[in-house]
This record gives sequence, structure tokens and C-alpha cells, in this order.
Amino acid sequence: MDMTDEILLPAPRDAVFAKLIDPDVLKDCIPGCDRLEKTSDTEMEAGVTLKIGPVKATFKGEVTLDLSEAPGRIVLSGKGNGGVAGFAKGSADVVLEDQGDQTLLKYEAQADVGGKLAQLGNRLVASTAKKLSGQFFECFAEKVG
Repeated sequence: MDMTDEILLPAPRDAVFAKLIDPDVLKDCIPGCDRLEKTSDTEMEAGVTLKIGPVKATFKGEVTLDLSEAPGRIVLSGKGNGGVAGFAKGSADVVLEDQGDQTLLKYEAQADVGGKLAQLGNRLVASTAKKLSGQFFECFAEKVG
């Protein structure tokens, strides 16, 4: 499943970048996230509990940041295991563009699920992913603003 979107944020690019790699900001904004710990400059461990349709799962996983083109571009990739509910893995290519004293954040994300989650059907999983993405960026915009 693929998702793309963009959002104009009321802060300069360097401030947006700093918030985008801040584990405390990310933990607050990722729906269902109860743990996000930085293990290195480019790696974090996460714990997230989500309900997708009738399936509720707690995922434990890792997130890796590619900061080689920062602060203009960041690539995040991650994978998580939800036990009997299945697994989730994905990546997001995030581009930050200066827009005067604001920043345009554009992203392209890919996600894949397996196990019970995959049995729910792409439509339900995709609509839930889109909803969760919207919740994340609404919270993130508040933190940046």
C-alpha cells in the first residue's frame, strides 16, 4: 500500500527537521505509541498498540533514519512484530522544502502487513493507515507551530 501527501508547516525547515527526529515529539504524535527510545543517532526502538478493525495488536519494532541528505530529505524505515496479529513494515521518504518562513513537508510512504492483519483486506488496512497518518500530521503540525 502506498500513500503520499504534503502539509505546509508554520516553521522554518531546520525547526521542522529537529522536531521530525525528536523521539519525544514522535512518541507524542504516533497514534498508539507507548514507547520510543533512541538507541543511536539513526535508530530507535518502538512499542505501538493499534486496533485495526477487529484486530488489536501491540507491535514492537525498530525505526531507522537515513539522514544522509538532511535536513532537506529524510528516509525512515521500520518493521514491527505484532505476535499472532502479524507484522508491519514500511518506509517513508520525507522531503522538506523552504517556503519563506514556513516548510512544505512532502512524503511518500509504503507499507506492508502480514498475518491476521493481511486477512482484514487492503481496503480496511489502507483506510486505517490513512487515518493514522492524518492524526500524526495534525499532532506534528501543532508541535511545530
